[in-house]
Amino acid sequence: MVAAMTTGGNASAVHAEGRAARRMIEEARQSVADLVGGDPRCVTFTSGGSEAAATLLAPDFAGVTGKGPFARLIVSAIEHSCVLAGGRFVPEAVSLCPATAEGVIDLARLDVLLAGGGPALVAVMAANNETGVIQPVAAVAALCRAHGAALVVDAVQALGKLPLSMADLGCDALFVSAHKIGGPAGVGAIITASEAVSFPPLVRGGGQEGRRRAGTENLAGIASFGAAARAVAAEAGEGARLAALRDRLEAGLAALVPDIRVVAAGLDRLPNTSLTLHPGREGETLTIALDLAGIAVSTGSACSSGKVAPSHVLAAMGISPREARSALRISLGWTTTSAEIDQFLAAYAAHVKTGAARAA
Repeated sequence: MVAAMTTGGNASAVHAEGRAARRMIEEARQSVADLVGGDPRCVTFTSGGSEAAATLLAPDFAGVTGKGPFARLIVSAIEHSCVLAGGRFVPEAVSLCPATAEGVIDLARLDVLLAGGGPALVAVMAANNETGVIQPVAAVAALCRAHGAALVVDAVQALGKLPLSMADLGCDALFVSAHKIGGPAGVGAIITASEAVSFPPLVRGGGQEGRRRAGTENLAGIASFGAAARAVAAEAGEGARLAALRDRLEAGLAALVPDIRVVAAGLDRLPNTSLTLHPGREGETLTIALDLAGIAVSTGSACSSGKVAPSHVLAAMGISPREARSALRISLGWTTTSAEIDQFLAAYAAHVKTGAARAA
């Protein structure tokens, strides 16, 4: 980032500073493509995941097997709010596919939805941002191919935490965001399965990003995204380390309060995400208590945890509003240590003890 900020060049310029900026962008494009087994020529940088979703979810999207214009969009009920917003489809054209009680898209219901009506554009996340549950994207892609539909995948939460391969996923396009892997907020990317995949630009104007996204490139953000992608690619074994810390945290919570429920325990989940339900306690109260102890957690998605309404993800799983209000989402990262897990458990135990003393 510092190198990019001191370069001072516009990547569209032909002078030396401009060429240096262009090299930084193209190196980052290659690094981001490598992280998902993609082609750098198919990478379009954006301002983040939300812009990418709004760009891709368009009636005129043209995938490898499913080509627009699409009259309808199908999204799972557990998607991030940027996907649930429907992109450039009118609200009446957006259909929700239910999720199972385990927080997985209901493939049988998706099959029915795809069979009813004309070809559709489908949007499904690789892994849920609240529960961490990994979605069966390859199976979704097979259903889409069978029905002539195109598939867009939200891989924001999965990037850097799961091995991602465009070929194995079978999607037409996916989108990612830098801040989930240690890059800065405010930069993301669209990666298409091939150069044949197309979408109408959301931001029009100049010819930047192959005329797929106008505007002078965010050089510092893009260069940092590339650096973060290279760092993640070099961190073998980080997923296993985080999963071990997560499992120890969940076991410690269960030892303190046996009626705590880990949402989707036993399913394939992201190694760094734990969503827990705490009967008889309010998630907001727990969040405040832990914050006072120097520990940052949330009651759900960081994009919506400030809202009063319970999580739409938990509602889609059939979890009651009362239970949902007891939710606590705990996320681990590359800086998380074993000592911090102990600190968390000690702070939680102190809060429980204080609450029991007050009740007495």
